[in-house]
Order: sequence, then C-alpha cells, then structure tokens
Amino acid sequence: MKDNSVDTGILLETGTNELEILEFYIVETMEDGEEVKNYFGINVAKVMQVIETPNLEPPESAPHPSFMGTIPLRDIILPVLDLSVWLELNMPKTERDIVIVTEFSKSVIGFLVSGVTEIHRVGWGEVIPPTSVITQSTDAIIGLVDKNDHFIQLLDLETILNQFEPDDGVPMTVSDKQYNILVADDSATIRTMLEQQLTEANFNPRITNNGQDALTAIMALKAKAEEEGKDITEYVDLVVSDIEMPLMDGFSLTKNIKEDQVLQKLPVILYSSIITKELKHKGDSVGANLQITKPDLHTIPEKAIALIEGRSVE
Repeated sequence: MKDNSVDTGILLETGTNELEILEFYIVETMEDGEEVKNYFGINVAKVMQVIETPNLEPPESAPHPSFMGTIPLRDIILPVLDLSVWLELNMPKTERDIVIVTEFSKSVIGFLVSGVTEIHRVGWGEVIPPTSVITQSTDAIIGLVDKNDHFIQLLDLETILNQFEPDDGVPMTVSDKQYNILVADDSATIRTMLEQQLTEANFNPRITNNGQDALTAIMALKAKAEEEGKDITEYVDLVVSDIEMPLMDGFSLTKNIKEDQVLQKLPVILYSSIITKELKHKGDSVGANLQITKPDLHTIPEKAIALIEGRSVE
C-alpha cells in the first residue's frame, strides 16, 4: 500500500474563522449508466494519511453494511468503512480507489472513497448551511462550499462514528441548582444529545446551530440584562461550543465573548473530536476555560458546575 501522509504546511491564525479541508470524491453510477463525481470535504487535522485500496471483501458478519474489514497499519489494526454505503451512493469499486485514514474522537478509522483532489483553505463564513436539494440524504453533512463548478459537501465524521460505535451511556453529575447554558453545535445529532444530557443533569440549555447564532443569542441576552439592570449571569451562566462550525467557529465565538467587557466573565467550554497541542494552544489564546474531546462530552455537567462555581477543573 502506498502511504501518502498529509502535510499542508499552512498555519492558521487563531480567531480568523478559517479551516483547511481535504477535498475528495466518490464516483456514483446512475441508473442510465452515467458516472458522476460527488465531492466531499473533511478537516485536514483529522487526516493521518491516504493509502491505496486494500481490496477488502466485506465479511458476512459485518456489524454494519459499510464495514469492509480491518487492515494492519503501523502498530494498529485499522477498521475500514465504505463511505459510499453511508451516503447511499452506488460507487463502482476499482483498483484506483483509496482509503483516507483518519484519527478523531480517540479512534483511528479508514474511509474508502474514489479519490482525493486537493486541500483548500476556507473561511467558515463561506460554508453554506446544508440544503436537502444539494446534499445527500444524511445528517452527516454539515455544510457546503461553493467552488463555482461544483459544491464540496463537508462531512461530520463524528456522526458516522457515533452510529457505528454508539455510546453505551455513562452516569453523569446532576446539578443541585438549575444553571443556564448556551450551546453551539452544527450537528443535529450532537445538539440533541447535549440537550438531553444537560436537561437530565438539571441544566436549562439553550441550543443554537452555529457560532454566529450563538453570538447573536448571547448579545441579545446582554442587551436584555443591561435594559433590566441585571447581571448577565441572570440569563446565562456558561457557554459550551463545538470548534468546527459553519458561519463562525468556536474559536471566533470564544474570542468575541472574552473580548467583551460584560461577557468575558462567562466560562467557555470548547470541544472537538480532536484536541491537539496546536488546537489547545489556539483555544487558550482566545480565552477558553476548558477544552475537551467529543468522547468526553458526558463530563460537561460536572465540569460546567465546577467552572460556574469557581472551582478548579482537572
């Protein structure tokens, strides 16, 4: 197998609301026999390398129709999923297919696709919220990038992994006092999960779809507090946000909050499927109080209580 490690050499300044995406495509055979390319994108930070297809034959006892089997890679055994199955695309298999090896949410997993095109640097403001007219019939599409001659559909790999490896559920902390938490996430799956989790933990969650919506909501609460002569903590105690989101990412949202004289007292928890040293540094530089990975979302109630009450968080 040929190993093509991904190295962009591009450093993104924190708070610029930008990201790098690896564009790839899946060929789809239509009913009339015509073959068309569907273009997708994922965060480069989640990509370890690109390898040639291992030509796996799905086992009869596969845990999911997309599961193709496993292959050895370095010192790990790598599960490989056929991404076209998830997206309900009739992809013809060829010797030119590739596997994109990713690492996120404490998991290493490979996705079989038809090919890779290039790496793009885009602003989250350029990402169009998904529409059913253009995107595939899946909640794993979080947005679109218009490249003039085609659209790139941004994939939420966490949604796919969550369906492949669903959480078993773990005990969580329940708050003695009902605090108000503002949540920002572009994934419908994660929003639903967080809303249920926080409600069960005796929080009052206010859910928004992205950083821009969250900023609009919190500025409205700030105006209301000032008008009524109350402290902002009468309306919101803490902000919880995903990092990668269309229109405005979590870093930019945090930067806006922490640079505001009224809002800066509010604790902010950022989360992502990957919290590398570089991302941790970026989060620290914009003033995030805590950064966690998505597999640890169940710890938010306990950590939120500690931050709101001014206690240290490990």
